[in-house]
Amino acid sequence: MVETDKPALPPTISIEKELRKSYLDYAMSVIIGRALPDVRDGLKPVHRRVLFAMRELNNYYNRPFLKSARIVGDVIGKYHPHGDSAVYDTLVRMAQSFSMRYPLVDGQGNFGSVDGDPPAAMRYTEARMTRIDQDLISDLDKETVDFVPNYDNSMTEPLVLPARIPNLLINGAAGIAVGMATNIPPHNLREVIDGLIAMIEDPNITVSALMEHISGPDFPTGAYICGRAGIREAYETGRGSLMLRSRCEVEKQKNGRESIIITEIPYQQNKTTLIERIALLVKEKKIESISEVRDESDRQGMRIVLDLKKDENAEVVINQLYKMTPLQRGYGIILLSIVNNRPEILNLRQILEHFILHRKTVVYRRTAHDLRKAEEKAHILEGLKIAITNLDEVVELIKSSANPNEAREGLINRFALSAIQAQAILEMRLHRLTGLEREKIIEEYQALMKEIEWLRRVLADESLVLQIIRQEFEAIREQYGDERRTEIIEAPDEILPEDMIAREDMVVTVTHAGYIKRNPVDLYRAQRRGGKGIRGAGGIDDDFISWMHVASTHDTLLFFTNRGRVFWRKVYEIPQAGRLARGKAVVNLLDLAPEEKLAAILPVQSFEVPEGRECYILMATRKGVVKKTTIQEFSRPVRRGKIALTFREDDEILAAALTYGDNEILLLSRKGMAVRFHEGDIRPMGRGATGVRGINLGSADELVGVSVLSGDPETSILVVTENGYGKRTLVDEYRLIRRGGKGVMAIKASERNGAVVGMLQVTDEDQVMMITNAGQIIRMPMTDLRVIGRNTQGVRLFNLGAEEKVVALDRLAESVNGEDEDEPETEPENEPENGEK
Repeated sequence: MVETDKPALPPTISIEKELRKSYLDYAMSVIIGRALPDVRDGLKPVHRRVLFAMRELNNYYNRPFLKSARIVGDVIGKYHPHGDSAVYDTLVRMAQSFSMRYPLVDGQGNFGSVDGDPPAAMRYTEARMTRIDQDLISDLDKETVDFVPNYDNSMTEPLVLPARIPNLLINGAAGIAVGMATNIPPHNLREVIDGLIAMIEDPNITVSALMEHISGPDFPTGAYICGRAGIREAYETGRGSLMLRSRCEVEKQKNGRESIIITEIPYQQNKTTLIERIALLVKEKKIESISEVRDESDRQGMRIVLDLKKDENAEVVINQLYKMTPLQRGYGIILLSIVNNRPEILNLRQILEHFILHRKTVVYRRTAHDLRKAEEKAHILEGLKIAITNLDEVVELIKSSANPNEAREGLINRFALSAIQAQAILEMRLHRLTGLEREKIIEEYQALMKEIEWLRRVLADESLVLQIIRQEFEAIREQYGDERRTEIIEAPDEILPEDMIAREDMVVTVTHAGYIKRNPVDLYRAQRRGGKGIRGAGGIDDDFISWMHVASTHDTLLFFTNRGRVFWRKVYEIPQAGRLARGKAVVNLLDLAPEEKLAAILPVQSFEVPEGRECYILMATRKGVVKKTTIQEFSRPVRRGKIALTFREDDEILAAALTYGDNEILLLSRKGMAVRFHEGDIRPMGRGATGVRGINLGSADELVGVSVLSGDPETSILVVTENGYGKRTLVDEYRLIRRGGKGVMAIKASERNGAVVGMLQVTDEDQVMMITNAGQIIRMPMTDLRVIGRNTQGVRLFNLGAEEKVVALDRLAESVNGEDEDEPETEPENEPENGEK
């Protein structure tokens, strides 16, 4: 008996592996298909499908409203195979002005309230798109994004929207997936656009620099954010937490009692629940100072009134409410979104990077689409041009043809046309053959060729693409930008980085060669008169300390460069080096461009100027332009630097100094002309301003010296020329005039003296270092140079070798060797004094 084969058993499957695989598939479906937004358009699939369905229904902002049920039906019937309540809840939230910073749906009817009232049923409400939606869906028909089949393969839907607006940040997102969650707060559109433009200008911009433009979240319900530490942490790491606080005001009643008025509450806080919580605390006598709680909110805004009992302190009650009620609550931030079909936690810079990359892709694809369409149209117009040029022959050929196919073939063979061109000629209406219409065809063709040339340039040049993106951003900022609603205040218990640095006085030194360091003041021990001193830097032959200042570790140093930029560094950020070390090169401390060098260093204790006092930063350029800017303009530091002065390409900053509203300024030119004027002649200007003329320079002349006069009658002005001549003259010798004049002769730039190198404001205690083009450094104490009149030619300061010229001079801030020489290095040679014409 032959045994029959048994049916094959299915392969054995491990239940553990099957559960793991099935659960992972489910988890990824929830993560990608439901809970998390895409980093490019900031939308979850359901939000995207609602907007796309409204677009397909022509439910635009300038069209009549449609029933919400109609919209929901289209969404679940065509794109989103889930329950109608989930889709309607999405539609409702996109219409709530207290949930979305920039609502994406314009709702008509009851769409809920901040009190927690539910919306009306979808059959009662109506909706349409808002105006801002047009910039989410624009260019959707130009092949800018990929389309994928819907759930039943009957039609297609976009994988992502083109999105000109950075929706992920301006409206935020919240969602709970499997094993992860996202909570992105809304932001101010104007600030986010400013941050995007800053990133286009500087692709290497840091998060700290971006925070100069994007100061923090901006919630639709306003209120306060307490402290910046949580914002910085979230922007740098993708995770952080904020403390939100209601906006409370205190009003005096007619009976003399005080009332607390709550006008704004934290984001996503239910107003009714909040009032009930306060009322319960009053009832349980946990807060005994409140006599009555009323809700006076209306269409004009929120107004919760808490009447206080007699002689109660409102500030104390407010602090109790912050501690015991949701008037103050935490808000956790997780910047999690979908990037290339994978969930990723991003920092602020990465979110902006991905959005700019998305916009570049859209612009490239849109341009390629427009180019193809333009080339197709140009191809047809070329055929029409040929037909117009040979009009009689074309008409005769068509008339003699038996049918359209014969006419088409005849045109192709006779005039070397394509089938498309021939068909266009056959379909051309007779009115296009009039003279005026023929001219229009030629003009249209010429215009089209210019457009094609431009589109090809765009595709070949990334800088043009970025320029287009920037222009679009600026247009969006102009159209939709508004003011912040949420104010950021300092948290009383916030710990900032400088709070971890002990306050200590430091000696900051900078050498002439550009090396900087700091050391504690205690390192420079006090000595009796006549001591040798102590060395503050190593004995380097070609270098010396030219700037020294005692400042607290919490003070700020402003570094001005010759290219018009200013950098901020706290004193504690300056590297601490040994007493004999040179320190760190300034070019390694600041992000200087090639050929950019330091022009001035200004120490600032505080950017807050007491009322009734003034403090300015005066800047001067080689071309004689001066500008005065209030110190408050420099109160917001940026690590990568800011523009301090705008000037022409052939100009540069020569010097910067602090003034206090009543100082006098002395300017000196290379040809020896000096102008002394009061700083009141210069009106305060913004950082981006160019400035005004300080001195009227002649041809081939430039500014070489700037000095803010101290007002001390003992000070004098040292002027040095390139041939080693100079003189000291009292300040009063330079008469006070208006700015912008040619000035008076400070020293004659004669053949003997040569051109002027510079000037310094000095006293007898100063020592000056002069540097020659041969690398020689000459040190001269001012006690060896007597004060003489302005109407003199000057005296020889030292002898120079053949072809040797003085190129710079500087004040010696501290002796490099720690001891004074017995004899000066040079003896001044008196020259005959001649009157100046």
